Amino acid sequence: MRQLLLFGTVILVGVLFVSRLFYLQIYSSGGNDLFDDNAIRSVYDYPKRGFVYDRNGKLLVSNQPSYDVMVIPKDIDSFNIVEFCDLLKIDTLQYNKRLKRAKNYSPWLSSVFLSHLSKEDFAFLQEKMRKFKGFYIQKRSLRHYQREVGANVLGYIAEVNQGEIKKDGYYLSGDIIGKQGIEKSYEKELRGVKGVKRYQRDRFNKNIGSYKNGKFDTLPVPGKDITITIDAELQEYGEFLMQNKVGGIVAIEPKTGEILSLVSAPSYNPNLLVGRKRSKNYTKLHNDSIHLPLIDKGLLRMHEPGSPFKTLIALAALQEGAIDERTSVRCTGAYYYGGSRPMGCHCGAGTRVLNNGISKSCNSYFANAFRKTIDKYDNAVEGMDVWSKHIKSFGLGNYLGYDLSIGKKGNIPDGAYYNKWYPDFRWGATTIISNSIGQGEVLVTPIQLANMMAAIANRGYYYTPHIIKHIENDTIPSKYTFKHKTTIDKKHFEPVIEGLHDVYGPHGTAWFLNAPGIEICGKTGTAENFTKIDGERKQLTDHSIFVAFAPKDNPKIALAILVENGYYGARFAGRIATLMIEKYINGSITRKDIENWVLTYTLEHEYDKPFLGEPFEINAKSRMMTVEEYESKKTLREQ
Repeated sequence: MRQLLLFGTVILVGVLFVSRLFYLQIYSSGGNDLFDDNAIRSVYDYPKRGFVYDRNGKLLVSNQPSYDVMVIPKDIDSFNIVEFCDLLKIDTLQYNKRLKRAKNYSPWLSSVFLSHLSKEDFAFLQEKMRKFKGFYIQKRSLRHYQREVGANVLGYIAEVNQGEIKKDGYYLSGDIIGKQGIEKSYEKELRGVKGVKRYQRDRFNKNIGSYKNGKFDTLPVPGKDITITIDAELQEYGEFLMQNKVGGIVAIEPKTGEILSLVSAPSYNPNLLVGRKRSKNYTKLHNDSIHLPLIDKGLLRMHEPGSPFKTLIALAALQEGAIDERTSVRCTGAYYYGGSRPMGCHCGAGTRVLNNGISKSCNSYFANAFRKTIDKYDNAVEGMDVWSKHIKSFGLGNYLGYDLSIGKKGNIPDGAYYNKWYPDFRWGATTIISNSIGQGEVLVTPIQLANMMAAIANRGYYYTPHIIKHIENDTIPSKYTFKHKTTIDKKHFEPVIEGLHDVYGPHGTAWFLNAPGIEICGKTGTAENFTKIDGERKQLTDHSIFVAFAPKDNPKIALAILVENGYYGARFAGRIATLMIEKYINGSITRKDIENWVLTYTLEHEYDKPFLGEPFEINAKSRMMTVEEYESKKTLREQ
């Protein structure tokens, strides 16, 4: 019996031993376990990152070769560290710091020791690398931006951080990833898939040949080329016009929702964030607290919409039957509603109906329309909820869902909002009357205003704004072809559009901004501007806002322009709108007088005011400053 038990034990141990060997040889030889096998060295072959083209097929982003010095800490043998540092143009302190970081990542796995060698440095160093065991050079690609525009749209790539590595197992230390713009939004399409070659090592950590004759090796899969909706010529022209100004331009094709131009001013050359100087340049841009070039003004600047919002006040009132196009209001230069002081109006006074209420931007008319819309209901909460639903149907008060990774919701208040705001007070339409002229608690971003105008141009619908037009061997997401309908009946848009068209008429607020042969519909706007100086709230010169679409029938472009501290709407933003529309529709500029004016005058002196520690005026319309005058004054101040 004892012999039988011993024999059984030997058989059982043998079966377990053979089973384990079988498992290790057959099932544990998969690609994932190879990462953890110290006897196998994996060398990655990085794919070509996808190219980026504009809507007309012009190349915007390509690749250029780059070389990284890689290190496997366990493989390092003794060598002349000073000589090595001299070749890499670093000091021994940097050498020790970089090596420590590599060891912390993994003593056995390769990681980037020094990135972005130039072709010249690579050629010189390649001949000498055999002297420095544990180090080797790996080729990969850097971006090459073909034009010096569109940095906020294109974004940039940089080395992954630990959070990104944990989030996506595809990435290893030293890999690059899209950090902003389309480089981030379409990272998976653009990056491709790394190839890998695996080598067997002996007990001295020397390569002794391909692992399993290359059974688990893979070839790199190139990234997909993409075409974006941006018109490179229009983008370049918009950035040209926004010199010496802070703000944003958003232009959309109404019938598709494609973003034609997304200007953030001031901008920067996207090639500044490529290569070994990227970190230094990024820090410089980040520290510019006056112009904030890394902040996309078209997507992130949240502000009061001002008078362009009156179009939605009119549409909501028409839909609710609170007014019709013949409803009239007698404006005396102010709107009296029982408050401590009346709401002022600069329309010139007189009888206003819907058409000239829009074209002359009469505050009294729209205060009356808003009040009637809310007061139609038994209580203000119900009225505000209905009103809020209409406004939000134009894409305001929420994220639009576009394919860039940044944005803000803005704010469209409803009844619950004001119940919180006034918990012990019976509020009504007159309490919140400033909403009627695009002030008060209403906040929007420029892209929301551009989308609003696209919906009006389409007579009641819009497509989600988006930047992607085509992906190689793929389709764009269906959400960008879904038609969003507003809550306003189509019939109510025509009288409002006629009013917007008459803004450019002889008695409208943009009468001097016509473009020959193009029927433009637009609306001037001015938004109050506040900041904190030494903890105290101070008013600055107003923001200049303008929204428009053209042509009036079969519109091809809808846009919104924000020029910070730009005085009233027609002064800067309105002029830029005319030029952008003419450039896109005709391809050339006839209004050279407007173009010269825009390029002659600067707003830098306005942006300096909060930082000079001196008293200043606001909205000093009589005191414009040319670029030459500003530069001369700045030189004197610095002496």
